[in-house]
Amino acid sequence: MVYFVFMVKLDRWVGERDRVLVMGVINVTPDSFFPASRMLSPRLALECAQRMVADGADIVDIGGESSRPGSSPISSGEELERVLPVLERIHAECDVVLSVDTTKADVAREALDRGASIINDISALRADPDMATVAAERGAYVVLMHMQGIPRTMQATPEYDDATGEVLEFLEDRVREATRRGIARERLFIDPGIGFGKRLEHNLALLRDIDCFAATGLPVLVGISRKSFLGELLDLPASERLEATLAAQAVAVASGADILRVHDVREGRRAADTARRLRKHAA
Repeated sequence: MVYFVFMVKLDRWVGERDRVLVMGVINVTPDSFFPASRMLSPRLALECAQRMVADGADIVDIGGESSRPGSSPISSGEELERVLPVLERIHAECDVVLSVDTTKADVAREALDRGASIINDISALRADPDMATVAAERGAYVVLMHMQGIPRTMQATPEYDDATGEVLEFLEDRVREATRRGIARERLFIDPGIGFGKRLEHNLALLRDIDCFAATGLPVLVGISRKSFLGELLDLPASERLEATLAAQAVAVASGADILRVHDVREGRRAADTARRLRKHAA
């Protein structure tokens, strides 16, 4: 019943798009690029989720496998051991939509059965041939993200002739494939994958052109929180990139982003709400 309530909330939001959603990040990993996002026990993760909800998070995204540049994959079993206790605890005690950040169908299936409503798949359904089936059968929402390469090698030699055009073409193709496999278009979000197989100039082009992705009519998720391209701009480590993150998030929302994936929920919520009001006033 609770799962159904959250799906109804998402259905209503997709129909109205009356606010920018904020997705808080909880990494149940020892090696995510931003150490403050690492929550290595169900208790710590629950406390973090409760703070996020209090600070205005609409969604909590739980991931058990790092996708930072250079990271190596882990087994489904290890990922399940990390994710499920945390997801179950948060689902039992927090009134918030849950997302599972995974490329594995068996992890997604177990997470959906325990209360998740969204599959956040950085491979856009390419890593596991069963992922689309799981999503379609469960009626889950799915985030389709662009990534050139795989996390271990994606930052080695990323190349594009037209970053925006190529990423948009890829996402449109993945949307067609997702619907062909039985996932309703109304259940799809798209993510240009800023920081995933892109150099600084590619990331800046995508951020500038968020409106091109919004023109598809699908909700656009943008994850730019504390990423390395912001560090390149200011020569700052991840721990000191909050202000740069908020500036970039405001630009994304002003250009049409519908969902922000963030580490700093309170600040991200305020930036999103301000930028959306400015966007609405300017229109």
